[in-house]
Amino acid sequence: MPVDGKLLEILCCPVSKTPLTVLGREKLDKLNAAIAGGEALYTDGAKVTTALQEGLITNDGKVIYAIQDDIPILLEEQGIGTTQFQDF
Repeated sequence: MPVDGKLLEILCCPVSKTPLTVLGREKLDKLNAAIAGGEALYTDGAKVTTALQEGLITNDGKVIYAIQDDIPILLEEQGIGTTQFQDF
């Protein structure tokens, strides 16, 4: 189930305070391929081991946050930086 539009209007990155948007299917698939290949890291350096069903991305495209059970997980250490991926 997608994030409620009203909630999305007030959500932002906990670090940069940049607004968030829903991560598109193409980028979600690319991220999940990197996770499956063991190539994705959280911002704290830990390996991402679970594929995302949904995600939010900062408007500047630099950080992704997972949505689990319809709840955005906006923890600094659980962000996934996009600069680690080529052509993201």
